[in-house]
Amino acid sequence: MRNRTENQIRLVFIRHGATLANEQRRYLGKTEEGLSEKGIGMLREACRRQAYPPVDCLFVSPMRRCRETAGILYPAAMPIQIPEWEEIDFGAFEGKNYVQLQGDERYQAWIDSGGTLPFPEGESREAFLQRCCQGFQRMTGELLRRSRERPEMGITAGCIVHGGTIMSLLSRYGGGEYFAYQVKNGGGYRCRLSGAPEAWALEEIEKLEES
Repeated sequence: MRNRTENQIRLVFIRHGATLANEQRRYLGKTEEGLSEKGIGMLREACRRQAYPPVDCLFVSPMRRCRETAGILYPAAMPIQIPEWEEIDFGAFEGKNYVQLQGDERYQAWIDSGGTLPFPEGESREAFLQRCCQGFQRMTGELLRRSRERPEMGITAGCIVHGGTIMSLLSRYGGGEYFAYQVKNGGGYRCRLSGAPEAWALEEIEKLEES
C-alpha cells in the first residue's frame, strides 16, 4: 500500500543567517558563533517580505547560529534540536579563509579532489553525510508520530541548519550532486517528503527566494 505520508509532509530547509566568519568567507564548522548584525538585519528584512513559509513544527541544529536564526524567523515555535545536524568539522581549515590557506598543500589536495577528501584533523564528507542522515531519520520519526495524531491534516516542518547539512540531505534524498545545493545564508529549499522510513525521498524541490 502506498504510504499516505508522502502527500502530507512538506519540509522547508533554511540555512542560518550570516555570521562574521561567513562574511569573511572563513570555514565555520564546530566553532560556536552568533549571527552578525548584518545577518540579523537580512533575516528581519526577509521576514518583512514574508520570504519564509509558515511551519507547524521546527527542527534545528543545536549550534548557536541556528538557534538564533530560529528565534528570528519563527519566534513562537519551540524548536526540536537534532544533534546530528551540527556543521561539519573543518579540522585544520577551521576559522581560515581561502587566502590564508594558499600554499597549504593539504588544502590544494582537498581542492583538487573536488572536496571529497577528509578535512585534515577533521571530518570526512562520508562521515558527515551519515550523521546528517541519522538526524533526518530522527526528525522523520517525530513527524510520523505527529502525522498519526492528525491524519486528516498535512504537516509542514521547518529545518534551520547549516549549508553542509542542506547539501548532504538534499543530495542523499533528492538526488543530484552535493555542491549543486549550495545556498546563501538565510536561503533554502522547500520540498515534499515521500516514501517510507527505509526509503525516504525528497521531491518537488524548489529554491526559496534569495535576497
